[in-house]
Amino acid sequence: MKIDAFHYIQLGTVYRGLSVVPDEEVIAMYDGSHVPLEQMSDFYGKSSQGNTMKQFMDIFSLPEMTLLSCVNEHFLKNNIDYEPVHLYKDVKDSIRDVHIKGIMYRAIEADIEKYICYAEQTRAVLAKLADHGKKMFLITNSPSSFVDKGMKFIVGKDWRDLFDVVIVQADKPNFFNDKRRPFRKVNERGVLLWDKIHKLQKGQIYKQGNLYEFLKLTGWRGSKVLYFGDHIYSDLADLTLKHGWRTGAIIPELRSEIKIMNTESYIQTMTWLQTLTGLLEHMQVHRDSDSQMILEEWKKERKDMREMNRNFFNAQFGSLFRTDENPTYFLRRLSRFADIYMASLSCLLNYELDYTFYPRRTPLQHELPPWSDQLCTDGPELKSESVARNFGCSSFLVLTFGHLSF
Repeated sequence: MKIDAFHYIQLGTVYRGLSVVPDEEVIAMYDGSHVPLEQMSDFYGKSSQGNTMKQFMDIFSLPEMTLLSCVNEHFLKNNIDYEPVHLYKDVKDSIRDVHIKGIMYRAIEADIEKYICYAEQTRAVLAKLADHGKKMFLITNSPSSFVDKGMKFIVGKDWRDLFDVVIVQADKPNFFNDKRRPFRKVNERGVLLWDKIHKLQKGQIYKQGNLYEFLKLTGWRGSKVLYFGDHIYSDLADLTLKHGWRTGAIIPELRSEIKIMNTESYIQTMTWLQTLTGLLEHMQVHRDSDSQMILEEWKKERKDMREMNRNFFNAQFGSLFRTDENPTYFLRRLSRFADIYMASLSCLLNYELDYTFYPRRTPLQHELPPWSDQLCTDGPELKSESVARNFGCSSFLVLTFGHLSF
């Protein structure tokens, strides 16, 4: 299901298997369409009812969600009785085993060109930062052999020369919270050494460790650090809440969504939808029967237009960032834990190293925005409750909090 920023389910987006669940059944199941905060995530503590929703928050979630949906559909079509909790746990355990036992890593390494794309722009942005004296570090949960082979393919054989510190099998998010695990050095053959780590050296690879030791050994603290990740909770939340780091989120879907928003059909649909909503808001004061009949026709047309808008992005769920009326819960969490977000790291190539991202003043609900008809330039867009107006933007990079000096 898809949930908005205020914890309301967007009706029409609830699926059991591959089939949509009728609105009436959803409303009966949840006593309405609102989901209590404590059921949204373990991030806020354990639910008093003993269960919380699973949030699919990154690209690794796509195969898990697809597998759950397809197995669910198979059971339903073949009238197989099953316990949904067991299905979820078995799928979760299977995916965990694929990682822990190294099955996924071996499969990708055996046919790396099938799974990983050579990223010339990634190499370019890393080299640009390194050439200008920026200190760079890599913290990943993947094992050293997989990281080395993947980075050689993506960036080049000299990829380690671009990074001042490389940490593998970090076990994020525990890396950010658990002080008990020291760093271990990994030699060229992948063997773990016994040496006590007094300094994190360039050109070396380290395993495990923790953020507190990392901060002590490097001295890289606070808002001068900009950390990029693709998972809001596992990568970004602890860093911004506990350590004051600046955070950047990588959201690949941003690229396709902005391209859709630049199409003539989308612009025309959204322009008329906004106009129709304005007409409804201003004309509802007329209570005569003729006016009420016209208003009902407009409401029906508005409903159809909203359905059309959803289909522009995804026929099942619509935009990643919006429900029919509000921002999604995903965007709300993204805006809270990420200072800036973009489609890929290569977006930074559009900006000079001394560029400062300034936030745009977002009009509050009681403020009249004098710039409401202004189209944006080719730069970052501040998060907004209003319908996005970044037609013409090509950088796919969005600032969400404060100002940020690149």
